[in-house]
Amino acid sequence: MNGEWWSLMADSFGKILIPGLTMTIPLTAISFSLALVIAVVVALVQFANVRVLKQAARFYVWVVRGTPLLVQLFVVFYGLPNVGILLDPFPAAVLVFSLNEGAYCSETIRAALESVPAGQMEAGQCVGMSYLQVIRRIVLPQALRTAFPPLSNSLIAMIKDTSLAANITVTEMFMVTQRIVARTYEPLILYIEVGLIYLLFCTVLTKVQSAVEKRMRTYG
Repeated sequence: MNGEWWSLMADSFGKILIPGLTMTIPLTAISFSLALVIAVVVALVQFANVRVLKQAARFYVWVVRGTPLLVQLFVVFYGLPNVGILLDPFPAAVLVFSLNEGAYCSETIRAALESVPAGQMEAGQCVGMSYLQVIRRIVLPQALRTAFPPLSNSLIAMIKDTSLAANITVTEMFMVTQRIVARTYEPLILYIEVGLIYLLFCTVLTKVQSAVEKRMRTYG
């Protein structure tokens, strides 16, 4: 690497990092929070085994998991305006990422719910709890504890997936990098740099995940 490359990296680092902190991280946090709400609802619907609702939940999961995330972004941002639904780039990205991740996380939580021994449900009902009370106080806390590692991995993966939002004009890190590349004609060094920043974000989250898991094991 020559001196010009180092100078370019130093000059562009802040320009790429700031959108990461102000756009990529909020996009990830908001989308994943909504995805968890969706995932818990969909997983509980399937766990309750109400036939019509279960089939609707399965259909949602099937459609979302069976179509590429990029296609979903294009359908919502570029397709919905044809039927009179116009969304700004950021809300459109939040909607798509939430629905997409919610489908995947719902399967994780559903598997965790089914891993809780049936005796836990029976024990709760024996002491006079209602079905919802047993789910809320006994089953769901145990399931979420089991689901925490794969859900954390999903969060880390989502940070990287947010780069796709550049395709619908969300000014996150990758789009800012593309603009700098168009001005400087140095794609190799700049795309490596943005990749390293994504790596930094993912490494921090991995460290947080490990610390939380260790604490959970300690106070289990």
